[in-house]
Amino acid sequence: MFMDEKTFAVKIKDLGGSAYLVGGYVRDTVMGKSPHDKDYVVCGVSEEVFLREFPNAKKVGGSFPVFLLQIDENMCEVAFARTEKKHGRGYKGFAVDFGPEVTIEEDLYRRDTTMNSMARSLWGGGVVDPYGGREDIKNKTIRATSRHFTDDPVRALRAARQSAQFGFAIDSGTIEMMRVCGDEIRDEPKERILAETEKALASPKPSMYFRALNESGLLEIIFPWIHSLIGRAQPIEYHPEGDAFEHTMMVLDDVSARCPRIEVRFAALMHDIGKGLTPDDMLPHHYGHEAKGLEALCEIDKAMPLPKRWYQCAEFAIREHMRPSRMTQPGKVVDLLVRLEKHPIGADGFAAIIAADNGGAQADCLQNFERYISAIRSAHGGPIPENLSGAQIGEWIRQKEIEAYKKAADR
Repeated sequence: MFMDEKTFAVKIKDLGGSAYLVGGYVRDTVMGKSPHDKDYVVCGVSEEVFLREFPNAKKVGGSFPVFLLQIDENMCEVAFARTEKKHGRGYKGFAVDFGPEVTIEEDLYRRDTTMNSMARSLWGGGVVDPYGGREDIKNKTIRATSRHFTDDPVRALRAARQSAQFGFAIDSGTIEMMRVCGDEIRDEPKERILAETEKALASPKPSMYFRALNESGLLEIIFPWIHSLIGRAQPIEYHPEGDAFEHTMMVLDDVSARCPRIEVRFAALMHDIGKGLTPDDMLPHHYGHEAKGLEALCEIDKAMPLPKRWYQCAEFAIREHMRPSRMTQPGKVVDLLVRLEKHPIGADGFAAIIAADNGGAQADCLQNFERYISAIRSAHGGPIPENLSGAQIGEWIRQKEIEAYKKAADR
C-alpha cells in the first residue's frame, strides 16, 4: 500500500517516537544542492513495535536494525537511532545500542563529519544541528564530528573524498585524526578503500583526495605507488609544474575536466606511475618508465584488485602515452588507431590524457581520429587477390589501410 512521508511521520509520532531525515539529503539541502536519496532515522520506538506497525518493512541490517520501506513511491532506508562503542579493530569492531532511549543527538554524534551529522525532523522544528554542520559548510570546512571518527578508519578516506567532492579544506584537527587511522587502515577490506577512491575520482577535482591522504600520512600506506612519485624530479623544460607527483595530479584534474569516465580518470592517475621506480642516478630523466609502469600496475592489481576496465584503460595509457607525439611512420599510426578504436579507453579518453600530459597540445592522429579511422575503414572490402593466403591477406589489408590513411593525412 502506498504511504507518503507525512503518513509515515504521523504513524511514528502515534507510536510515541520521532522520525528524521538524515545524512546527505539534509547536507545537500543546507548547501542549496538538489538532494537525492532519502534516509530516515527513527527514535523512541522499539523494533517490535515498529514491525507491528510496518509489517511490510524488510530488515537488511545485521548488528542493528535497518529496514527498507516504501515511502513516497521510493524504497528508502529506515534505521533506528543508535550509539556505538569501539571494542575491536576495523569497521566491525563495534558494540551497538539501538534502544528506544537513544536520541537523535546521540545518533548524530557517532557519524563521520559535521556536514553529515545533521537531521531534519519530519514533524516540524527544522534542522537539528548539534555539532556545527551548517557553520562548517558556510566556512567550507571538513571537520570530524567527534572522537568516534577514528573508530572506522575508512572515515579518513571519506573525509579526503568529501574534500575533493565539495572543494572544502580539512581542518587540522581532523587531519591528525586521519593520521591516527593509519594503523588500522592497513587491515581494511580493499573493496572499501576502492569504493571511496572511486567516489573521489568522480569528484570535480580528484587531486584533493590524494593530497589530503598525503598530508595525513595515509597515501604512503594505502597507495605507496603514488606516494613514490613525490620528489621524483623531471626535466624542468618539459615539466615546470614540478615533480612526478605534481605532474600526475595536474594531469588527473585536467583529464577530469575533459572526461567524466572513471576508468579514464584512473588511467590518467596511472599514466606515469612507473616514474616512481626510476633509479636515482637516472633522474631527472625517466627512460623506460612505461615498462616500469606496467610492472607497478600489475602490483597494484594484486594488492587491490581493480575493475577490469580500469586495468585495461590504465594499461593502454601507460604503454602508449608517449607514442602519439613521436610517431612518424604511417604504419605505426594506423596500428595505434586501429587498436584504439576497439579499446575500452576510447579515442576521446586517450586524447584527453594526451592533451593533459602535453599542456593542451594534441597529436594530429588523435585530433583527426574520426577522419583517419573512417579512411582506414574504407580500405576494407573489395576482392582479395587470389594469389594471397594466410598472413599475406592480413598484410595486404594493412597496406591498404596505410595508403588510405596517408591520403586522408595529405588532404
